[in-house]
Amino acid sequence: MAIFSKNHVSIYYEDSGENLPALLLLAPGGMKSSLDFWNHTPWDPRKELRGSYRVIAMDQRNAGRSIAPITIEDGWQNYIEDQIALMDHLDIQEFNIAGMCIGGPYCLGIIDAIRDRVITATIFQTIGLDDNREAFYQLFDEWAFEVGSRHNIISPEVFDAFKTNMFGSKNVLFNLDESFLPTCKTPLLVLMGDDLFHPKSTSELIVDQAPNAQLIKIWKAGEAREKAILKCQQFLDHYN
Repeated sequence: MAIFSKNHVSIYYEDSGENLPALLLLAPGGMKSSLDFWNHTPWDPRKELRGSYRVIAMDQRNAGRSIAPITIEDGWQNYIEDQIALMDHLDIQEFNIAGMCIGGPYCLGIIDAIRDRVITATIFQTIGLDDNREAFYQLFDEWAFEVGSRHNIISPEVFDAFKTNMFGSKNVLFNLDESFLPTCKTPLLVLMGDDLFHPKSTSELIVDQAPNAQLIKIWKAGEAREKAILKCQQFLDHYN
């Protein structure tokens, strides 16, 4: 168990600690994104990449065991700052990132902020905007209800502003304009989504627009799962 603290924010993380290329994991779960969600995914990078990479997994602020204040200005930038600050705290200059679900925008946001430090990004079934905004609002409200029961001084107006900052954008990627993608030279491996929260269209957009992106269409079960695990390992090994 490890806690990194900064400016009234406490981030819980786990670090495998080896002297190996670093991989930051950004878990699924939407606003509840915490490292325990990896236990319920088609495959868990913490297990499959053990011994090959130094794996750092974290609970996002106000999810799992991480806590932070909530203000009307909160949005994607707060999460990106936490993620980068954790790697700075660990004195890791260059690293790989892998994110599932909400971890997709987090990956791209980190690249946008510090692209010279990101070696690769592996993006599993990223979220994206495709006639599904109300579904994201509902998930946010469920999280806010749970968090609000612990932070009863937070007004509904603060949560409403936070929700709009996260999911009210017209951008398909939520936190970045699509014009970012053609400028993204970082090697990307995209494992396609195909449901309400993880639309196929967003995975395809990233691969179509980013100049150094590859797509895996089927990856969750059986032989396809085994091939995808191998492909991810080869992708990382190629650049590290």
